[in-house]
Amino acid sequence: MEQVYPGVWKVTLGQPEALTPVGLRHHAPLGGGEAAACPLPAEAISGKATARGYVVTLPLAAEEQCYGLGLQLLSFNQRGLKKTLRVNSDPRADLGDSHAPVPFFASTHGYGVLIDTARYATFYFGQATPLAAAAKAKKGDLAQQITGSAETMYASHTVSAEGHVYVEVPTAAGVDVYIFAGPTMVDAVARYNRFSGGGCLPPRWGLGVWYRPRLDYDETQTTALADAFHADGIPCDVMGLEPGWQTHTYSCTYVWSDKFPDPRRLITAMQARGIHLNLWQHVFIHPDSPLYTPMLPYAGDFTVWGGIVPDLTIPAARHTFAAFQDQEHVALGVSGYKLDECDSSDYIKPQWSFPEIEQFPSGLDGEQYHSLLGLNYQETVNSIFRAHGKRTYNAVRSSHALAAPYPFVLYSDLYDHRDFLRGVVNMGFSGLLWCPEVRDAKSEEDLLRRIQAVVFSPQALINAWYIKNAPWKQWRTEDNNNDQFLADADALTATVRGLFELRMALVPYLYAAFARYAQSGTPPFRALVLDYPDDPETYAVDDAWLVGDRLLVAPVTAGQTTREVYLPHGTWQDFDTGAVYAGGQKHTLDVPVTKIPVFVKAGSILPLAHPTLHAADPAALNLTVRVYGDGSLPCTLFEDDPETYAFETGAYNTAEIRWDGEKALLTRTGTTACPGYTVARWEKK
Repeated sequence: MEQVYPGVWKVTLGQPEALTPVGLRHHAPLGGGEAAACPLPAEAISGKATARGYVVTLPLAAEEQCYGLGLQLLSFNQRGLKKTLRVNSDPRADLGDSHAPVPFFASTHGYGVLIDTARYATFYFGQATPLAAAAKAKKGDLAQQITGSAETMYASHTVSAEGHVYVEVPTAAGVDVYIFAGPTMVDAVARYNRFSGGGCLPPRWGLGVWYRPRLDYDETQTTALADAFHADGIPCDVMGLEPGWQTHTYSCTYVWSDKFPDPRRLITAMQARGIHLNLWQHVFIHPDSPLYTPMLPYAGDFTVWGGIVPDLTIPAARHTFAAFQDQEHVALGVSGYKLDECDSSDYIKPQWSFPEIEQFPSGLDGEQYHSLLGLNYQETVNSIFRAHGKRTYNAVRSSHALAAPYPFVLYSDLYDHRDFLRGVVNMGFSGLLWCPEVRDAKSEEDLLRRIQAVVFSPQALINAWYIKNAPWKQWRTEDNNNDQFLADADALTATVRGLFELRMALVPYLYAAFARYAQSGTPPFRALVLDYPDDPETYAVDDAWLVGDRLLVAPVTAGQTTREVYLPHGTWQDFDTGAVYAGGQKHTLDVPVTKIPVFVKAGSILPLAHPTLHAADPAALNLTVRVYGDGSLPCTLFEDDPETYAFETGAYNTAEIRWDGEKALLTRTGTTACPGYTVARWEKK
């Protein structure tokens, strides 16, 4: 065991593989963080080689709870579960399949563990009992367990007693295990994120409202849609073009189609409206693409949709791919990408993606590359914007370990709203960002509930790739495409406008939360249990989350008329009314369709921006400061050039807002010349 970073300990067991997430990492650990003793004793960690691979054994205390393993959409607390971390876009059962499986978990006992492998590792959290441990049980206890009903017998099996975490890494002869000290659970996760390179800080425009029009829209239709949004007062910072912008997709050419004869003209027109352009693509390169021949030496030995699969773990491959994208898109002013289908799928028909038996020039096989493709695709694209000194914010469908530095938000083709909410809660354990995007809706209520949730997520995205008009004009697909609008379309549009204006008002608060993520590793969106691991009532709360350091959001799904919300200890206030709620207990609330329960820590100073049509409008820096309770909890905002990386060299200011009992006071620290906030008014709640 050796300490490799303050509070991070590495245990090398057997002979680890060379091609692993840490071995292929692109970001050095972020400086800072105090040293800490290893939270697990070396003698409690062991490993052994088997005919199947390598098995790691870790201690698990009685009542200790474990969370993480990446983007798990179907479960939350992993204690008592078995999970195989396999990359798959269609997790139909709670087996561990995920767009973004991450072999990292966090414990309520204040530590985290990373198993450094790209293999499909299997985790057993406390339910596997060795014979030696079972032999210690008293015969009388066993006799008592097998009396009564079958339900009683099953219930008698407990996974809360002292046990072990077992991790099997297939085919490997050893593995490195990294242990992250707390002292608290959120400290351990923050330390993991700093070890990854620190969290990302999106450009301010990335935190505005996103919209993806129908996949076959051309330049004229895209521009007209942007104008229609402005006419309706609908904010929009990003417009995303779906597959129709290319000459060929599935696989891709990355070449503009005749729908966009002058891409620079479109980009300039969007910029004049304060809108950034984002392009859909995937990594499989069509034979007609100018990239095909130069990328052929870096390709695996199987194809997908007739296109080659480039090995982006090879620096020369990343450079070649990035240089073409830069020349054709980014140099023209494209602000980001949607990286689709870089995961895998073998549950749907026809199956797609490359097989695990594929071999790549780097020496990776298909299993390892499925795990690492999404991450290296992100690195490839992000390097373009890094070279220009411009921040970006993107969408991606796969990720893995050490992903925190990448400004990419995960999404899914599956669409259960309840599972999407669980994804927001789970992402913060593993250095991931997740968007519960608004796409399909079964009713007007369902549409509103989905928009309410996405407003309080990392990316406020409406993905309308299959309909001509905005879904708040008509949520039924066929009627929408026939231009048959809802009778109450104007009223629904006004309601949606209010939700998007709320998102725009939250941008300064969200931007400050992401700045803390970049500098300290603290996730901007996180489960209640991360901040309250000593409260057992938080152990199962997978439908509410914390936003920043003082907001708690409890979204509602369609069909609910009441909502039970657990508030951790302390005092909380309703975001809208200021009504006071006691913490440490559950509250049952009436939730009319226009209400999403949002709570603020009592005493908070909460800055809200003047809502604008896009985040770059200078009016967005004018704040209404809400004072909840006695205003004893000041807030700190982050000011910088909101599109460059200058903040990494210290070019930023902090603006602290306090309440003196009569008015809100802003104190600025730093001398960087950049747009700054002003307090335009204040409200007492």
